[in-house]
Amino acid sequence: MEDAFKPRRGLRRKTEKASASSFPTASPFDIPRRMSELVEWQQEQEKNRTFHPLLVIAAFVVVFLEVHPFQDGNGRLSRVLTTLLLLRAGYAYVPYSSLDSIIEQNKESYYLALRRTQGTIRTDQPNWNSWIEFFLRSLQRQKQRLERKLERERILLGELPELSVAIPELARERGRVTVMDAARATGASRNTVKDHLKALTEQGHLTLHGAGRGTWYGLS
Repeated sequence: MEDAFKPRRGLRRKTEKASASSFPTASPFDIPRRMSELVEWQQEQEKNRTFHPLLVIAAFVVVFLEVHPFQDGNGRLSRVLTTLLLLRAGYAYVPYSSLDSIIEQNKESYYLALRRTQGTIRTDQPNWNSWIEFFLRSLQRQKQRLERKLERERILLGELPELSVAIPELARERGRVTVMDAARATGASRNTVKDHLKALTEQGHLTLHGAGRGTWYGLS
């Protein structure tokens, strides 16, 4: 894996600020070659399975970010590519739990791991561990979050009335739900909806926001 990303002598680098950290990135002239090398390496590894798929994906992502092929949106695109590669590797659960939110909640660790690895990728002794450890921990958190979500769904479906199951589903689809939204979508009366919303809030399934006419509910 190290030899695939060895630099040519005399490569010129530019720096770009990223959340208060400066990362070395490829020059515009080197981007096509480096991206071709990266994609060819990934395809070869996917075919030969020399390394575990998660290690290959982790290496692909950090090198993609180090090359930085686009002016903006490289981080978001890297998460899309992560999902694609995980699906190709057989990890079918990944679309159902947000990796973006995991990264957002651990931004400091994210940038620290990137800096430690990106600064050494083109050297004789690249430090892959910093990024790989962060990447694998993030995937673990993503999986654990989905497990908790599925457990809540199981409880909801097993213990709550049909209307009380439908209302949280509306909140999930729309990001929030009001009394009027729920009444229109389910055909139930406003008073019945209010009773169910109150019970769902007390049970911790929904969280109340606002007051009066501006009241709405979101998933807890």
